[in-house]
Amino acid sequence: MPLFWSSCLVLGAYLLGSLSFAVIVSRAMGLSDPRTYGSGNPGATNVLRSGNKAAAVLTLLLDALKGWVAVMLARWLAHAMPGLGIGEGTLALVGLASFIGHVWPVFFRFEGGKGVATAAGVLLALDPYIGALALLTWLAVALTTRYSSLAALVTAVMAPLYDGFFHGPSLRTAAITVMSALLVWRHAANIRKLMAGTESKLGQKSAPPPGAG
Repeated sequence: MPLFWSSCLVLGAYLLGSLSFAVIVSRAMGLSDPRTYGSGNPGATNVLRSGNKAAAVLTLLLDALKGWVAVMLARWLAHAMPGLGIGEGTLALVGLASFIGHVWPVFFRFEGGKGVATAAGVLLALDPYIGALALLTWLAVALTTRYSSLAALVTAVMAPLYDGFFHGPSLRTAAITVMSALLVWRHAANIRKLMAGTESKLGQKSAPPPGAG
């Protein structure tokens, strides 16, 4: 029975993660599909290239929120109904499932974003201190270099190290490591651009997308 409930939570987290808010928010606000311009990535940074800051901020918050909600809902159920057998390992898998849903969303032909905001939401729910350290790391690199991708890459490397250092190796550390590895892999094109000096900086607009106001 514990396996059944854990599986249900993991599946639910994946479905929640599959809500690609970059596409949903852009459609709701009459903007072009973020998969059709800039980097083609359905994420807040690419939505920002449309010139609509409100849409980018809303995308960022909702993508982070879905990762946070998935883990916190599972945590609430673990405390409210201890008989379900939901442990820290399940919470880690729920967070990872939410992240994977964002990267490969079933509702959007498995064409998702890179998962930076969702990963942040997951980390904040798993451990607010580790999440805060990750956010501070991202901010420090982003403000210094103005490269969102470089900030994400550095944070991805540091996040599992933070968790392992402060809490010791665990299934949660393993889940964060997998999430971080996927983040780095999803940034492969950005790594090539960074090395070539052609990577776009934060706030830098690409060619105006069709229908952008």
